[in-house]
Amino acid sequence: MRVTEDRYDRDRLRFDLALRMMRHGARNHTIRSWTGLTEDRLRKLYRAYLRHLPSGTVHRHRGKIPQFATYFLHSPALAFEATTLACLFRILGLLPRDGAADQFDSTAFPLEQAEAFCQAYEAYLALQPRTRVTFEFAWFLFTSLANKDGVKLSVCGRCSRLYLTDVSRIELAHCGCTASRPGLPRRRRRSAKPKLQTEVASSTEDAAVTTYRVPETIRTDHRQ
Repeated sequence: MRVTEDRYDRDRLRFDLALRMMRHGARNHTIRSWTGLTEDRLRKLYRAYLRHLPSGTVHRHRGKIPQFATYFLHSPALAFEATTLACLFRILGLLPRDGAADQFDSTAFPLEQAEAFCQAYEAYLALQPRTRVTFEFAWFLFTSLANKDGVKLSVCGRCSRLYLTDVSRIELAHCGCTASRPGLPRRRRRSAKPKLQTEVASSTEDAAVTTYRVPETIRTDHRQ
């Protein structure tokens, strides 16, 4: 049986993608669904290429994945990191720009898009080395954005940047930034009204009595 060049390239792409995902700590279930490789083939790849690496180089995620995408909005720091990753998904063409809400099938993820996803996550790690968003968390964020399930990307009306927000909330006019919208004059603050200068009597008996100072120009001598 002769192996064609296209089939060889596809198989090599599957192996390279599987090793790339293993280095990022992806679960075997995710690797199998993306590459179509069997569990036995994944074990052989790990033993042949990654087992000899120093301890701690490959981090395998063992915890649970959040059930709701609003997890990424629990704190401003986490929301900022998730927004950065979501913008990278948009830049690499993984998320549609027209806001289409077609149901995304996570079980049929093309190899080319899988490589783009890994590229986005690697660029994100370069920006956030000490991130709390693992590879599996990033995949959960991507599927939630693709299906508009819980979170979405909105455009700020002031600074025009993208920010992550809850889909169940009313569309906000801005992301909370302090930048003024271009072309609109700033509101002038009203000048505070002049207050009368007062002095409080120093004696204990007149402590609650407040007297007003009279300007020198309008004082008159009542003795005349």
